[in-house]
Amino acid sequence: MSHNISYSTADKADVLAYLGSNGNLTTEQQRLVDGMRKDAQIDQEDLDRQGVEWGLSIPEALEHLLAGRTDSNAEWAGNAYHAALQHIINYNASDPAHLGTYSKPSTFFSLVDEELRRLGVPADLLPHGYLYGGLPDDFPYIPYSIDGYPAIGYLGLDKARPAADAYRAVLDRMNPDFRYDVEELIEKLDFEHDGWERATRDVDWYTQDTLFFWLN
Repeated sequence: MSHNISYSTADKADVLAYLGSNGNLTTEQQRLVDGMRKDAQIDQEDLDRQGVEWGLSIPEALEHLLAGRTDSNAEWAGNAYHAALQHIINYNASDPAHLGTYSKPSTFFSLVDEELRRLGVPADLLPHGYLYGGLPDDFPYIPYSIDGYPAIGYLGLDKARPAADAYRAVLDRMNPDFRYDVEELIEKLDFEHDGWERATRDVDWYTQDTLFFWLN
C-alpha cells in the first residue's frame, strides 16, 4: 500500500484556536467549522463505503477536538483524531501541495536520516523527525494512529531554508539512492521559505509560521 505525503503552511495559533474552543468562536471561525463538519462527514462516508471501522467516527472526533478532549477509548481513536485535526488544519492553511508517494515512507526517510546524519546534518533538521514528529509542543496530546497512518508532522517555516541549505551542502556526497528525493525536498523547502520570507516582509496581515505535513 502506498502512502501520500502532502503539506501546507499555516499559523499554528489559528489551528490551536479551535482546539477546546467549545463554541467560543468568531462568526468567521464558526463558518469554517461548518465546512470542517461537512468534510469530516464526507470522509466518514468514504470510510464506511470501504468497510473501515475505527470505533470513533471522524465527525465525532472533530467534536471531541472542538470540546478539548481526546479521551475516546476506541482502539483506533488516534486515526479518527488525526483525520479530524487535518480538517481543522486544512481550513486554516494554504492549499495543500504534494511532496511524494512512497510504499514505506517511514522506512525510507529513516534511511535518509541515517545518511544525512552520517554527513553531518543536525538532528533537528532531519526529515523523518519533522514528517513524523507529531504536533508542536503547545498542542494538546492526540493519540497516535494505531498503524502509523494518518500522521501529522510539522516544521517551523524559519527552519525551511536552514534544512534545505544543510541538505544541499552534502548532496554531492549522498548515496545516489536518496539524492532525487532529497533534491525534491530541497526545492520545496526553498520555495516555501522564499514565500514565507517575502510575505512576512511585504504583507502586514501575514502570520503563517508553520509547515504542516499530512501522511495518509
